[in-house]
Amino acid sequence: MNQNSFQTRTGRSVSAVTAEEMLAVDRVAVEDVGLALLQMMENAGRALARQVHDIRDEERVVVVAGNGGNGGGGLACARHLANRDVPVQVVLDRVPRELTGAAAHQHRILEAMSVPVIDAADGLSRLDGPHVAVDALIGYGLSGEVRSPASRYVETMNNRFESVVSLDVPSGIDATTGEILGDAVRPDRTVTLALPKTGLASIDGRLLLADIGIPKTVYHRLDIEYANPFGEHDWVELVR
Repeated sequence: MNQNSFQTRTGRSVSAVTAEEMLAVDRVAVEDVGLALLQMMENAGRALARQVHDIRDEERVVVVAGNGGNGGGGLACARHLANRDVPVQVVLDRVPRELTGAAAHQHRILEAMSVPVIDAADGLSRLDGPHVAVDALIGYGLSGEVRSPASRYVETMNNRFESVVSLDVPSGIDATTGEILGDAVRPDRTVTLALPKTGLASIDGRLLLADIGIPKTVYHRLDIEYANPFGEHDWVELVR
């Protein structure tokens, strides 16, 4: 299929963007239109939590989170799951004091809720019992091979958990080309945000597109072809 577009299951075409184009979308949405990063993160976390609900049975959930918008979306997902009495804990790839911006904001909320947060490098391997893993480790801006400690988290998610849901782009995948940068998470589902990334054409597992509230004027200002793919739901499944 055309790398620059995907299709919904009903046959509607959805434009795909490179990492550079998505960075421009985020910039225009925040700086020019006035959409707050926390608003988009909240929508991402809610959509991700919905897919985790769908894939889990009685398993507990572990959210593996880094910094930035991707990590913040994962932390928001943990809050939505905890609000619905789903047993959830978070494993960070750094100590909490190193979180910045919106991710730090989301972490403070989880602290107030007493959601368990682990920042040890072996935190994933020490979990007992079955879990669904949420991959919110690295966002679409990855450049260069995944380095430690993130690489250890990627390896553990692939080897330790039967079900993994990735946020936006599986950690270790180049969002533009689909190249595996050292090692990459192999998710059962990927919940990509706003528009699919061109590099997702080659990944395995189900691909869901989540609406995070970016208005169409943002895409039009960047000359990105856009027709709203969402109906009554705030997500839609894409086919390759």
